Amino acid sequence: MEFSRVISVIGFIVILLMAWILSNNRKVVNWRVIIWGVVLEILFASFIFILPIGTQFFMFVNDVVNGVLDSATFGIRFLFGRLGLSPGSVSETGETSIGFILALQAFPTIIFFASLVGVLYYLGIMQKIIRGFSFLFTKLMGISGAESLSASSNIFVGVESGLVIKPFLKSMTRSEICTVLTAGMATIASSMLAVYIMMLKTDFPSIAGHLVSASIMNAPAAIIISKLLYPETETPETMGKHVKPHYEKEDSLFEAVINNANSGVKIIVGIAALLLAVLGLMTLVDKIIVLFGSQLNYLLSTNIDWTLKGLLGYLFYPVTLVIGIPFSEAVEISKIIGERLILTEVVSFQDLAALTQSGSISPRSVVITTYALTGFASVASMAIFVGGFSAIAPERLKDISRLGFKALLGATMATLLTASLSGVFYTSSSIMMGQ
Repeated sequence: MEFSRVISVIGFIVILLMAWILSNNRKVVNWRVIIWGVVLEILFASFIFILPIGTQFFMFVNDVVNGVLDSATFGIRFLFGRLGLSPGSVSETGETSIGFILALQAFPTIIFFASLVGVLYYLGIMQKIIRGFSFLFTKLMGISGAESLSASSNIFVGVESGLVIKPFLKSMTRSEICTVLTAGMATIASSMLAVYIMMLKTDFPSIAGHLVSASIMNAPAAIIISKLLYPETETPETMGKHVKPHYEKEDSLFEAVINNANSGVKIIVGIAALLLAVLGLMTLVDKIIVLFGSQLNYLLSTNIDWTLKGLLGYLFYPVTLVIGIPFSEAVEISKIIGERLILTEVVSFQDLAALTQSGSISPRSVVITTYALTGFASVASMAIFVGGFSAIAPERLKDISRLGFKALLGATMATLLTASLSGVFYTSSSIMMGQ
């Protein structure tokens, strides 16, 4: 086994150990949940990275998602013309792309994917897929039906997953709430897949398949970490039960398309507003910190990077090394992983795309970093999930708000756990870069 893969194995173990050390009650950890969660993670990674049928299925999923995305971009090109062309594309009239524009090329795909998911829900297809994953988690890991249902739905949707378990949320235990919040922030909604694919697909052809597999793997990883950080001490109402998702069906297929398209617009407005506010505020904070930090550097004759990105890079540097990133690339990648905490994964993926395009990091590091970033593990997303779940079950506001930061920690560790596992199974001869 390559030395870099051995490091990733160590990283996988270290992250599990850290979650156990940070547990609020180490004595009552249910090891069945942990062991079966790890088994599911390893089996899925083996299927995707090693088995020929798995890699073929992976590439099939990658091609399907890219095909669907191409359909989405037709509407974008119709509305925005040349501005909607992705980098390297040429229109039917011979117009060439002027480069990547996040707001005009990536964000509009959210509307299409939101509508597509709405159609799949209306037809009953999405419910069957979610119940399949939920059944697997409930029976193998021995967790409650409500939290497994929420974790399963989070593979495909975001904070809307709270509506799936609406009838159960008011009676859920604190451990269950921690799990559903962690799973929500450790995965990404299918509507956001297109945004990250648009950013990276030119230099990372198989990005779509990796994002799908990362979101699936992050669901059991989130359960593992949350049950280590906040193990169950009560008796869940739906323990061991296979429950049905709560879903308010539209009256017609066309209504499903319209309602979810409007939801997609709201998501775009929310993301754009969040990025404008957060990036502006963080730039201001950056300038203040750098102003004082530069004086300290002068007085102490040091060369510390006092930017927020730099400071977060120092914080995540050891973790970046232990998940399998080489020393020569760890400084830059630790900054990308660290900045997600305050600037959201949208900014981090954009920075990863820039590094990938420049060729300054290896294909293996691109894959590991992709898995590490695939999740809503940021302070802004935590506020959205806490606010969203509190609106659904206002009587649980106190518990939900208290568990927010614990769940954010858990989500971050879950994505890093999956990233380390991708480092274990990725080899130099892998086809997973699509080259």
